Amino acid sequence: MHAVTLFVQDLRLALRSLMRAKGLATTVIVTLALGIGANAAIFSLVRGVLLRPLVNADENHLVYIRQSATGMGMENVLFSVPDIRDLKASVKTISEFGDFSEIGFTMVGLGEPREVQAGVVGGNYFEVMGLHPVLGRLIGPQDDGPKAAGVVVLTYRFWSTAFKKDPSVIGKTVRLESFDARAATVIGVLEPCVPYPQETEIIANMVTSEHHLSATMVTGRVHRMTELFGRLASGATLDQARAELQLVHAAMKKDHPADYPVRDDFRIEARLLRDQITSGARTVLLVLLAASGLVFIIACSNAANLILARTVRREGELTIRAALGASTSALRRTLLAESLVLCAAGAALGVIIAHPLLDVLARYASRFSVRALNLTVDSSMLWVGALLAMIAAVLLAYVPHLPTNNSSQAPNLASGSIRITGNTNRRLRVFAVVQIAASFVLLAGASMLLKTLISLQTAQTGLDMQQVLAINVPTMRYQKTPQQVVDFYKDTIRRVDDLPGVIKTAYGVSVPWRDAGNPGLQFSADGHVHSPENDPRAHFRTISPGFFAALGVPILAGRDFNDLDSQSNEAVVMISESLAKRMFPGQDAINRHVYWTDPVLQFIPGFKSEQQRIIGVTADIDDEHVVPEPTLTIYSTFGKGPMFGGRLFIHSSANPYSLVTPVTRIIRGMSPEQPVERAATLEDIRAEVLTPERLNTVVFGIFAGVALTIALVGVAGVLAFSVSARTREFGIRLALGSPPTRLLAGVVGEGAVMAVLGVVAGSVGGYWLARSAEHYFPDLRMPSALPVVGSIFVLLAAAVIASALPAARAAQVDVMQALRND
Repeated sequence: MHAVTLFVQDLRLALRSLMRAKGLATTVIVTLALGIGANAAIFSLVRGVLLRPLVNADENHLVYIRQSATGMGMENVLFSVPDIRDLKASVKTISEFGDFSEIGFTMVGLGEPREVQAGVVGGNYFEVMGLHPVLGRLIGPQDDGPKAAGVVVLTYRFWSTAFKKDPSVIGKTVRLESFDARAATVIGVLEPCVPYPQETEIIANMVTSEHHLSATMVTGRVHRMTELFGRLASGATLDQARAELQLVHAAMKKDHPADYPVRDDFRIEARLLRDQITSGARTVLLVLLAASGLVFIIACSNAANLILARTVRREGELTIRAALGASTSALRRTLLAESLVLCAAGAALGVIIAHPLLDVLARYASRFSVRALNLTVDSSMLWVGALLAMIAAVLLAYVPHLPTNNSSQAPNLASGSIRITGNTNRRLRVFAVVQIAASFVLLAGASMLLKTLISLQTAQTGLDMQQVLAINVPTMRYQKTPQQVVDFYKDTIRRVDDLPGVIKTAYGVSVPWRDAGNPGLQFSADGHVHSPENDPRAHFRTISPGFFAALGVPILAGRDFNDLDSQSNEAVVMISESLAKRMFPGQDAINRHVYWTDPVLQFIPGFKSEQQRIIGVTADIDDEHVVPEPTLTIYSTFGKGPMFGGRLFIHSSANPYSLVTPVTRIIRGMSPEQPVERAATLEDIRAEVLTPERLNTVVFGIFAGVALTIALVGVAGVLAFSVSARTREFGIRLALGSPPTRLLAGVVGEGAVMAVLGVVAGSVGGYWLARSAEHYFPDLRMPSALPVVGSIFVLLAAAVIASALPAARAAQVDVMQALRND
């Protein structure tokens, strides 16, 4: 009880003492608030994304099964129906399998016609996933089979945003179009959950997609388009399931060698669904946590400097108390009470700061994990803030060296000037160097991200980025013949071309970068022997005449498509420059032939494996990568290739966005049920695709900026305190004839030396951290020379500027006043 009374007494004294030093107290509190707030927000983010349990029932038994083919450059090639059938028949460590196929539907009949990302699932999918409805019911075994009625479940986010949680959507009938058109009834709304493997808006049963019921889908082993989940059998472990899956998969490859080419290196893997969901965000969040940790170190170092400087200023007071009999523990308790007051206030302000910061970071992290979308502030943030405050308080309380009741210190009591011992001076400078070192690590990382972002944003794509507008106008086949579908787009192009300011309009199937993800299809050409092991892969694109003119891409040889090509019995194509060079090196590719050889084409309606004459060669269009790479592409025209996607490209001489309203009016006038969505220039589409990189740069740039600011305040504070303590020395030097510029240069030099030492320490520490982290995070990269050199220059320049004010004060010392002080 006596200890509590003493502690409360110490707190009161600490409050009175700090009220007499409001400037210092405010600086320490704000500095600690930045460090504690950043760490509390990051910890809440990491906990919410990486550690929070899933809503799925019995999640520790829920596994995600993935098939990869690294020889094809694909980490996930999905599964075919025969693949799944073999696994179900032979694997015993997994009691149930659930399948999910991603598909794009055009949905009509529920609000505005729109494109929706959907999943097509079997009847036991939701049971395997351990999910429940919040409204209506979910798809079950009764919804399986070709004779079942079409049913649809809305995801919670789609229901909330698109329909404002309207319960009357249940029971409504919609039309879903993909390869064909099917009717379906909305039967339920799924509970809020992680939308994995894709952020879908609806989930439907198999019968809604004719393609999924086709014989080719059921029997084609190479027709892989299904994700696979499973539940561990009772008593089975993940390692046992993984081993059995790999054993069965090896037998499948042996029994069907043609469907698993050796060069493609097919493999199977299983991991807990929770780990799979968080894998994309784990690296970036842990790096972010490390960055916030560095900010906390910088904040504590800066606060320690201020506390140490204040303790030196109070040396007389503390010495008198020691001389009067106060023990070292009593003095330390006083400092601890002051540190607790400062750190508690900093933690309280930090938690307040952490609330909006968490919202910003959650939007940032949602680019890497959908789990960040529903984050809320909970008690963990308070506990983290309190823990960090306690750590900081103890560190700050034990930084200063305290006087003892030794009488030899008595002569200093009469002096009003500041005296800095060598030990204290070293501590002050060590803390400043630590701040600079941590700041340098953050600054170098942010500079590397900035350099990467600039290189991506300035990459030359070969397209007219600013004047080409891309609009999603998905293909609608309901009650239309294939020729009527083609005629619809031809008529649309003709009408849009008549609008003022339109230079050229064209049709394509893929918007650059936004629709990326196509691995390409195998093909061969004249003069090459067809071989499943060696045939190269090319992208397939169906386009209209004028497509290259609309995108500003030159035709290098031959000619463009025209209307007669779609009416001719001869199949003609255009190819990219890289394909021409690879397949016909040093030769004229015009009038040569290419043909598709990929076995998966037998499952795609509209594809024909026939000789196709090359009529033109065009410059490469790499619509998969923001930084262009050599690209093999084969282009077909209307009526000669399958019509997927449906994208309009409009080249305008005026503001492209001014065309959105008249174009929408034209299309809706022709077909009221036709979706017209996601209008954007190619420049803005690239910017949208680069949003994660931009967010990386901004977030880490903010951390680096805050850290640099705190560190520079620390350097300036150390030098200012040093100048105050050396006022008499500077006065004597000036009296002896030393020019003020020499004092100015000396103080600035001290700041530069601390900055250099900080850069060296940061370089060594950062290199060691990066090399150590590479074992756990293989995606991490060391910054190149330019970001490092740039960071060194910025840090040294900033340190010199921060040193200028204390240096100017040293050069303007009043000689007589300085000599009178002692």
